[in-house]
Amino acid sequence: MDTEIKNAVSATDQDAQYDDKAKRLLGNKIILAYILVKTVDEFKGMNPKDVVYYIEGEPFISVVPVEPGLTNVEKIPSNDGRLSLDSRENGQRIVGINTENAEINEGLIRFDIIFYVRMKDGISQVIVNVEAQKDEPSGYHILNRAVFYVSRLVSSQKERDFVNQNYNDIKRVFSIWVCMNMDENSMDYIHLTDDKLIGSYPWKGRLDLLNIVLIGISNELPEHDEKYELHRLLSTLLSMELTVDEKLGIIEKEYSIVVDDRIREDVSAMCNLSQGIREKGRAEEEERIILNMYDNGFTFEQIVLATSRSIEEINAIIKKREPVLA
Repeated sequence: MDTEIKNAVSATDQDAQYDDKAKRLLGNKIILAYILVKTVDEFKGMNPKDVVYYIEGEPFISVVPVEPGLTNVEKIPSNDGRLSLDSRENGQRIVGINTENAEINEGLIRFDIIFYVRMKDGISQVIVNVEAQKDEPSGYHILNRAVFYVSRLVSSQKERDFVNQNYNDIKRVFSIWVCMNMDENSMDYIHLTDDKLIGSYPWKGRLDLLNIVLIGISNELPEHDEKYELHRLLSTLLSMELTVDEKLGIIEKEYSIVVDDRIREDVSAMCNLSQGIREKGRAEEEERIILNMYDNGFTFEQIVLATSRSIEEINAIIKKREPVLA
C-alpha cells in the first residue's frame, strides 16, 4: 500500500473515530435532554435534569438502518419461546426497531441517534432522531436528507407503533440535525402548515407529526446566555480547539452536568483525535508550501530556512510526490 493510500485510510479512520465519539457524547441522556428542552415544545422551559427521566431506555447509536424495510426487524417466537428471525412457526409476529450489529451490512446508512421519549401525560410518545454533521454537505441539500429521514421515522412505525389502517396511532417524530463549522449560529424549525386556499373546512388530523430542526454551530464559542445556551454546550462538546479541562470545566460549572467516566473518556478521546487531525492538517499544509516553493525554483537551503525542515525531510516530501515508474 503506497503512502497516499495509507494516509487516506488513516484520515478516514480518524474521521470515523471522531464521528463515533461525537455521537456517543451527544447520545448521553443529559445532553439529549438539553437538546429536547430547546427543540420539543412540551419540554421547553423545563430543567434538563427533569427531562432525562422521560427518555425511555438507552438511545440507539449507529445501529438502526435508515433503508426502507430495514428499520424494523421481525422477531418470531419459536416453539421454545425464544425470539428468532425469519421464522414463522406459529405465525406470531413481534416487530421492533432493528438494532443489528453495525458490522453487519456495513454499507448501510444508519440513524446516528434514535430514541423514544415519553410525554408528560405518561401515555403518548415521540420518536427523536439526532444527526451530527461536521459541516454542511456539498453533495446534497441537508434539508432534503432531513425530509427523507423524518419520513422514514414515520413509515417505519407501520406494524410497530401502529397496525393496519390505524393511522391515528402514528407517533410524532423529530429529526434534529447538528451541523458544525457553519458561518453563524442558527436554528430552524421546519414543520407542516395548513394554508386554506378555498373555504375553511376543518380537516381532521395532526399537523405536528413531522418536525425537523436544523441547528448550525459556528467555530466561535458563543457567550453563555439563554439564546445560545444549547449552541454553547454543543460547541463545547464538539470543539476541535478546546482542551479536555476546558471542555469539562464548561460542562460542569456552567451546565451543572455530572461528568461520569463515560463522558470524561469520550471527551478525552475526542480531544486526542482532534489534536491528531489538526497536526495532520498542519503537516499537509506545510508539505504543500514546500512543494510550491520547489516548483517555483527555490533551493533546498531556502526552503530549510522558510520551513525549519531538514534537507532530508524536504527531499523525502518531493520524492513522495514523484510517480513510481513501472
